[in-house]
Amino acid sequence: MRKLSDELLLESYFKAKELNLSQDFIKLIESEIRRRSLYHKIKLSS
Repeated sequence: MRKLSDELLLESYFKAKELNLSQDFIKLIESEIRRRSLYHKIKLSS
């Protein structure tokens, strides 16, 4: 995950939610989003 750009990480998150992928996978992406301090971007877009 660390090799993904911030933009690609966020796109992956939204796509995973759209496709109803595994909650474990989504939580993994969310934890990386939090680590990068990008959580506000998914809260604003939700």
